[in-house]
Amino acid sequence: MKRLFGILLIAISAASFGTLAIFGHYVYADGMDTFTVLFLRFSISASFMTVILILRKEHFPRGKILAQLIGMGALGYVGQSFLYMTAIKYASAGLVALLLYLYPMFVFILSIFILREKVSVVKVIALILALIGSALTVDPNGGQLIGALMAITAALIYSIYIIVGTNVMKHVSAVQSSTVIFASAGVVFGMLAFTNGAHFPASNSGWLAMLGIIILSTIIPVVTFLAGLEIIGPTNAAMLSTLEPIVTVLLAAWLFGEKLLPIVMVGGGFILGGRHLINQGRVKKRKQQPTRHLIFQEKHELHR
Repeated sequence: MKRLFGILLIAISAASFGTLAIFGHYVYADGMDTFTVLFLRFSISASFMTVILILRKEHFPRGKILAQLIGMGALGYVGQSFLYMTAIKYASAGLVALLLYLYPMFVFILSIFILREKVSVVKVIALILALIGSALTVDPNGGQLIGALMAITAALIYSIYIIVGTNVMKHVSAVQSSTVIFASAGVVFGMLAFTNGAHFPASNSGWLAMLGIIILSTIIPVVTFLAGLEIIGPTNAAMLSTLEPIVTVLLAAWLFGEKLLPIVMVGGGFILGGRHLINQGRVKKRKQQPTRHLIFQEKHELHR
């Protein structure tokens, strides 16, 4: 029963993360700009994460680790989140969500050259599936090329962010890292928003959509992911998180009438299939190495 509850928590987390692009469409329709949206999202979420940090009696990161986390949030996470939220202006929410899931493949490629990770047959197959999937998914004739390229770039930046944070994440908990990264991203987006002129919601519906991004797309998925992670473990949690783009695709079809071409859906299946193989590889690797050594990437699952 406890394991089933953990699975349910991770499913709720993934589904909640999947609403981000949906709420993004509504806040943009209400006149908000990307900088203001992300400023409100991260600054308020950081405040909430600080409360969780205190309740869990965890200390705030210090020294070199703090500086590195700030750098990760102010540079890598800012770039990834900005490109993702901008991409949904030019491409369908479902397509953007699917393409972001190319990041495990980018992590694999970078790990070979930077972390000297060994190449396995399973990972090569996963990479091939991802490449085929991205080729099928990107539709230049559908007016989605700019958005698709932004989503792919967001996935690439996210993978670099993960590789760079490999050592840092070994020394802090998911709550500690999320608090600092959200806060530093919020500060950067706050400066950008007020420098370029902040555009807050113009109506009650706009504020409700913004609250949806903060509560449903950020706070709830972070809290449920943390709770579920402690019950079923990081690898199982990562596998279940593939529910996220599926939820985005279904909600976009229901609310906006977005219909992805069958070939795009097949491409998305290849991408998620590649992601699944990567996760299977983690399961086998965990049997040979300490969990602490490999847990860093799953901690990044909180940072959408």
